[in-house]
Amino acid sequence: MTTLTVSGRVAQVLGSYLTDLFGVMGNGNVHFLDAAEQLGLRFTAVRHEGAAIAAADAYYRTSGRLAAGTTTYGPGYTNALTALAESVQAQIPVVLVTGDAPTTGARPQDVDQTAIAAGLGAATFTVTREAAGSITQQAVEFALTKRTAVVIAIPYDLAALEAADEELPAPLAPAENDDVDVDGGLEQVARLLAGARRPLVLAGRGAHLAGAGRELRQLADRLGALTAGTALALNLLEGDGYLGVAGGFGTDTAAGLMGEADVILVAGASLSPFTMRFGHLLGPDSTVIQIDAALQPTHPRVDTFVSGDVKCAAERLLALLDDPAAPVAAPSGAWRAEARKRLAEEPAHHPGAAETPDGRLDPRSLAKALDAVLPERRTVVQDGGHFVGWAPMYWRIPRPQDLVMVGTAYQTIGLGLASAVGAARAVEEDRTLVLASGDGGFLMGLSDLESLIGAARSAVVVIYNDAAYGAEIHQYGSQGLTEKPMLIPEVDFSGVARALGAESAIIRSLEDLSALTDWIDAGARGTFVADCRITSSVRAPWLSEWMEASRAAKAAVAG
Repeated sequence: MTTLTVSGRVAQVLGSYLTDLFGVMGNGNVHFLDAAEQLGLRFTAVRHEGAAIAAADAYYRTSGRLAAGTTTYGPGYTNALTALAESVQAQIPVVLVTGDAPTTGARPQDVDQTAIAAGLGAATFTVTREAAGSITQQAVEFALTKRTAVVIAIPYDLAALEAADEELPAPLAPAENDDVDVDGGLEQVARLLAGARRPLVLAGRGAHLAGAGRELRQLADRLGALTAGTALALNLLEGDGYLGVAGGFGTDTAAGLMGEADVILVAGASLSPFTMRFGHLLGPDSTVIQIDAALQPTHPRVDTFVSGDVKCAAERLLALLDDPAAPVAAPSGAWRAEARKRLAEEPAHHPGAAETPDGRLDPRSLAKALDAVLPERRTVVQDGGHFVGWAPMYWRIPRPQDLVMVGTAYQTIGLGLASAVGAARAVEEDRTLVLASGDGGFLMGLSDLESLIGAARSAVVVIYNDAAYGAEIHQYGSQGLTEKPMLIPEVDFSGVARALGAESAIIRSLEDLSALTDWIDAGARGTFVADCRITSSVRAPWLSEWMEASRAAKAAVAG
């Protein structure tokens, strides 16, 4: 076996699971990065350590393949914590390789990195000379099987020392999950679905990750059911009877139809407050069935719960419904026909206004216009902020993996640019990456605009620039609180982008989008930044729902 350092052994084992690393070089990881380079792993440099994890996270969300971030110890490590917390809470497998205090004891500048990670919910695997390879393998397998972020720590005094030889087992193959109670739970589910007059199949990210889209669509067709998805399973069940996104990003007409369903099969969705429209999505008398990889129901509205793989469960439900011994009448088609009629008659999302009180662009009409301009083959990275709904509401996004929504799990902003770097490395060559960001979040991550320009073959950055923290303006400015801390001076993002090597334009009117159209027509190569000056007078409907739910909750507590 070739002699390797401890850092080299870590890189060697990681190389059997992944091809891409993102990070910032420092004293604690310089030997690891040298070894990774020699082993042929692709390293993409970012400019802030938080981007190391955010980029690796988005790489996985876009491609389904593992990636790693890397930082030095101490301040490099702590800079990565917000992105690490987002990955943990969003249940994204990702690996952070970091330096750590020497085995001889902490130095004055060291902090207890293991304890910090534990506080975020991330496990730390500290390598040794004797077991650098096996500990690294254990960490990666933990990340993949538990769907979480892990930290691999390399003590400073071991990084360049020779590692012991190890015989390691082959990486584990993905497990086939067939632990579904066919004789009990699924038979009951089949009976409930067979007796439904207005069934609904609601898919979430778990259904997408299980690869269950085809089976769930077949099941819906067998039942004549309407279908919907969470934002993270956007268009997974697209077809006849598809209502779009369930929750605040959906239309009122679609929500009304969902509320009339008598039996709802929830497949791989947790039924978050946003999906449930804060308790108003489903009818009070509807029967809710949940099939999920979780061990127990994730929402009190669930009446029947089955723990298991969604794809396997859908396949078995199809078999149960098609069993000649238990015939099920063919669906009449009336439920889907009614849905088609109502969806055609009722307006979809508000088209936006041609004029606004302050003369800036209405973000809704801007979103519609951008949808017509942007390349059809697009992968969208969506940062957190007030504008978060405009992309899933107004843009055509064909596949769940083409919408990477970051920051929603941990309720953060500022990870968009970093996430775009990872997505840019993962997208197919004929796709254009589109980043949607607000001006506040964009300024937080501005250092990694240079990283995106260097990494992307084709990228469009859309900045919803309202010169403010828009969500706070609507939530707290509307209550009479001072808006001074919520305002941001008008920033010329177009000028900044050009200085860093991107093409750019300030978009003050829809006609100004011609600059973006010209860039796309010329081949859409490189990065184009659209600095879109939008009004802060338009409140997103999902935020209105959240504000109303908050007011109701406060009123209930008060009295």
